[in-house]
Order: sequence, then structure tokens, then C-alpha cells
Amino acid sequence: MKDIIFSDFGEKLCGPSGINDLMDDLGKPLPKGIPLSLMGGGNPARIPEVEALYRQQMAGIMENGTEFEDLIGRYDAPQGRIKFIEQIAECLSGKYGWKIGPENIAVTNGSQSAFFYLFNMFSGTYTVNGKTVKKRIVFPLVPEYVGYADQGIERGTFTGINADFEMYADRSFKYKIDFPRLEKYLSSHDDTAALCVTRPTNPTGNVLTDDEITHLSELSKRYDIPLFIDNAYGLPWPDIIFTDDAKPFWDENVILSMSLSKIGLPSLRTGIIIAQKEIIKAISNLNAIAALASGSVGQALAGDLIRTGKLIEIAHTVVRPFYEKKSVQTQKWIHTYFKGGNYYVHKSEGSIFLWLLMEDLAVPAKEFYQLLKKRGVFVMPGEFFFFGNQADSTLPPVEEHPHYSKCLRLNYAGSAEEVERGIKTIAELYFQNRK
Repeated sequence: MKDIIFSDFGEKLCGPSGINDLMDDLGKPLPKGIPLSLMGGGNPARIPEVEALYRQQMAGIMENGTEFEDLIGRYDAPQGRIKFIEQIAECLSGKYGWKIGPENIAVTNGSQSAFFYLFNMFSGTYTVNGKTVKKRIVFPLVPEYVGYADQGIERGTFTGINADFEMYADRSFKYKIDFPRLEKYLSSHDDTAALCVTRPTNPTGNVLTDDEITHLSELSKRYDIPLFIDNAYGLPWPDIIFTDDAKPFWDENVILSMSLSKIGLPSLRTGIIIAQKEIIKAISNLNAIAALASGSVGQALAGDLIRTGKLIEIAHTVVRPFYEKKSVQTQKWIHTYFKGGNYYVHKSEGSIFLWLLMEDLAVPAKEFYQLLKKRGVFVMPGEFFFFGNQADSTLPPVEEHPHYSKCLRLNYAGSAEEVERGIKTIAELYFQNRK
């Protein structure tokens, strides 16, 4: 073939994207002779206590007759491993009183795949009674997760609403949902298919309060649309939440996504969806077509830990304090090395990231990111997290947010030496590139 031409689908999903840049950085050969600070991706830390639990579970599998061979030699159902699904349903319904059973749970190859399914199940072109209409997913708090930005098969199916924010004297700030703007938008756009938020928010470490989540759920019910909640860093596992004003939340209008990635099993790609049974059936059907079935190993390792409550316990007693301590220390390094600069750090309420704002940065964050890579520091520039311009111009363009080209997302899960070196290098380059 002289010229390879892809379909519209291929052009849309095979081209450049922020998430591709992120993952490409993780796999590329790195600068020789330069100390590295890998603070760009979403890889969690290795926590010995968590790894020991999984090693113990695997040892039990290996020693129990043909359980290991059965695990690796058979497909599970498209919905997921039945035993695992039952264990999750028993755990969450018993602990939180949620009215869910196995019919309300499906497993996917990571929550990234789950959202690809969900976004394209609910957004794009609908045909009803011979007429077509195009519907959109609304993200009420932008900046939002870079991995969503290019997941829509059809173009122009995402709407981002710029976050409001408050600045504080201690060099911190916090994003908040602009509910008046969101409600005005929903009241005038009947093409809204769903609302979607992350909690804790990737990239900023913001945690939507119980009141904010309840408000979003009420709007979801009012407009008869689902509310997607990406709970990859949240409760009850991995429990990387540092505020007490956040309880696990599910209702019949909510599609809740959970994961095993941030509690020690990122490579096993185990995403969990909790939703109405009709949605679970649709996801299972889609899973059969796209993947046959989901990987079984993560489900087998975590199932009994979920059933017995050990996974929730270690999430709260080990994982949460582990990351909270690292977050506090990283913020101290930022305040030390950026002293005298015009910088702010978003309040660290959860996740494994800090969101650094440099108000007087003289170059766009994307360009600053390239300079850092040459020094062996890998981060994510803020521009990738602002997406979803509305075609009818009823909302300000996401590029007009004052933080659009001034921020970096920093993963602080690495070793103390690596993270401190990265912060120091970022600060040095920042002071060389100020207005």
C-alpha cells in the first residue's frame, strides 16, 4: 500500500492525543546520563504491605489443586468472574446498604476501557423514530482527566465547563463546580446525554464534597440522565482521600466506576462498573464483542480480600496514610524550592497527583514540559486537561480559563529522592522562564 488511509474512526482514535503522549513517555528510551524523575504517568507506588497480601493470595492459588491452571486456562463470562462479582455485591451492599446484586456489576479491562464503552454508548448520534440527534457528555469540573479527552468515536461530543476557583494566602487554591453555569447550560441543552466527574479529581487532587455529589445526582435525576463517577482513587478502595467530607456514593441514576489499579494491580487491568442491570447487560454485550472477556487474574487475587474486608482495611490503614504523607512532603519541597515565585498548589485532598500553578510562567506549559524532558523530568502539561468546547458558543472556550497554559500535573508516588529532584529541577527552570 502506497498511502494508508484510515476511516474516520481510525483518524479520530489513532492520531495524536494527550493520553498517547503520556503513555509514550513511559515507554520511550530515556536521556542517557541524566537522573530521571518520572512524575508524568499515573503509575501508583509499590507498597510492601499491599504486595504481600497479593503474594499470599497467589501462593494460595498455586497450592490449591488445579486452581492456577483453571485461572489462566479458561475465559470468564463477558460480565466478569461470577465469584468476584458476587463478592463485590456482598461487600458493598452489606457495608453501605446499596441496593445492588451481581446483576448490577460488570468487570472490564481497566476503567479506561469502561469509560470508552460508556462515553460511546451514551454520546454521539441517536436515531429515534427515523430522526437523528447528536448528544454530548458534560464534564462539570474542567480541568478533567486527560484520558477522557479523545475517547469519543464521534467528534464534538464532549462539553467541558470551566471550574470556578478560590485562592488562599498559604499558596494553595481550590477548584469548585460553577453550579449556576452548569444548571443554566443543562436547562437550555436537551442534547446532554450524561454528566461525568472524577472523585478524587485527576489531575488536581480535588475531592468533590458530599454536598456537591448530591447536587450533581439531583441534577442527573431532574434531567433524566446518568451521572458517571470515576472512583479510581476513591472509597472504599484504594481510599486515597485525605478529607473526611467524602462518603462512598451510589444511586440508581449513577454509573460508578472502580478499579484495582491504584491499590497495587495496575498491570492486571481490572475495572469495575456498578450500574442499573440494563446498563450492565449492555456493557457485558459490548465486552463480548470488543474483548471476549476481561482478564481474570486481578479478580482472583482481590476477590477474597474484598469479601473478608481486608482490602478495605489495608486501603484505610496503609494506603491512605502512605500517600497522604508523601503528598505533605512533596508540598513542602514545592514551597521550599519555589520560594519567592508566583506559584500555587491545588489543595491536596486525594489522588496521587499535585496540580502546580505558575501564574507568571513565560512559556506555555506544553513548551515548559518539553524543556523539562531534556532535564530528565517527566510531568504532564496542564493544557491536555482542558477539553470539551461547546459548538454553539454558549460556554466560554476551555482555553480561556486563566490556568489553561500555566499548570503541571505532578505524580508524587515515586521515591523521595526522585520526587525531590524533580521538584527542584522544575523550580530551577521556572525561575529561568518567568515573565
